[in-house]
Amino acid sequence: MQKDFIHLRAPKGWINDPNGFIYYKGKYHLFYQHFPYAPRWATMHWGHAVSEDLVHWEHQNIALFPTKYEDQNGCFSGSAIEHEGVLNIFYTGVHYDKINPEDIHLAVDDEFQSAQLRITSVNGFHFDNFGDKQVIIPAIKDASIGHKTHTRDPKVWRGSDAWYLVMGSSTADRRGRLLFYRSTDLEQWEFVNSVVAGSELGWMWECPDYFQTAGGEVLIFSPMGIPTEGTKEQNHTLCTCVRLNEQTCELKMDEEYQYLDYGLDLYAPQSTVDAEGRRVLVAWLRMPKPFAEGRIGMYCIPRVVEVKDHHIYFRVHPNVEQLYTRQISDPTQADPVGYRVSMDMKKGESVSIGGYRIWRQENRIFTDRDMVFSECENRENFCIQSRTPELAEGCHLDVYVDQNLIEVFVNHGEYVISHAVYGMTDQIETDDPIEMKIYTL
Repeated sequence: MQKDFIHLRAPKGWINDPNGFIYYKGKYHLFYQHFPYAPRWATMHWGHAVSEDLVHWEHQNIALFPTKYEDQNGCFSGSAIEHEGVLNIFYTGVHYDKINPEDIHLAVDDEFQSAQLRITSVNGFHFDNFGDKQVIIPAIKDASIGHKTHTRDPKVWRGSDAWYLVMGSSTADRRGRLLFYRSTDLEQWEFVNSVVAGSELGWMWECPDYFQTAGGEVLIFSPMGIPTEGTKEQNHTLCTCVRLNEQTCELKMDEEYQYLDYGLDLYAPQSTVDAEGRRVLVAWLRMPKPFAEGRIGMYCIPRVVEVKDHHIYFRVHPNVEQLYTRQISDPTQADPVGYRVSMDMKKGESVSIGGYRIWRQENRIFTDRDMVFSECENRENFCIQSRTPELAEGCHLDVYVDQNLIEVFVNHGEYVISHAVYGMTDQIETDDPIEMKIYTL
């Protein structure tokens, strides 16, 4: 089986959203949206990778593929839970009303129906795609509840008295909404409530993820149609602190929102609870071109989610952080997997890491990837320069450098800027006497 280290990458073809992320029977299972035949978006399958430590990943056989009327044109995003030792997967199946005759992987005029399905496995590795799929929520017919086409990405969790499911949808006047369902047996699901967003938060909410932390409840979601400065891409991931009333599924959200990541390349994250009880998250890195022949798509470093004073932190998972212990003098001595640069940055200071510029202006961190992104044909869809909001805790940086991904963790996860990069050099340059340390494996 093909293996990956730290960053999960497409084994071949295309990957995007992480799915079914779960710690199950002593292993982390991470499924993913996958088209195995070409490096492009097309009819979705679920790929599958397994790890014992969130660091060493081994790809498995394809887990889900289309077999039913309801998922004929793709097995789309969803989640996983364990119940009585059995792995239960919930996902969105898509059926095109009319197929594009020139490309069977596309629907005509975006006309399709979305249903929610369930499939189980007694060991997490074997799935009966022909005999075990069950439609739990058919395509929605009542427009007052949700959209027959744009309702997807079920996230399931155990509440105090039942199982709960949330998924993203859209209203008739094109506002994002969340749909909440309840079940006592994982088979029969009752609609409980919908939460409608304001028009400024996009027309559809993808990949909702609700969970609790020691510091408070969190909602992470990916609205479609949020214009941002300096990019044509309008689908971005937000997060905020919330309060959920289980009985009514009414959701109160903070007025302040954060981006999941201020590089705006990460999208469609999913979280689970690790072996030590921490909330851990991964997200898909949108890439403008393949990182290798016939392969496109990878995931960020697993991140621990914490809440402090209504601010959501995304910290490097300890299993990854503790790998970078060998100090080196420059990147030419680094392991091929990459390296970490740690520093405290004062106002006005700047550094170039392999051609990727980072600087501090007043109390913000700015980045510029122009030099390591210049050959990308559709670069206008991506942010070239990024910046954090005002910092509250000084300015310590831990920059994790991979040949195709840079992740800048500011103040141990107060904010993060992550970017796809190409053509990195082995040089670190600065005009300022910045004290920095470089670590590798």
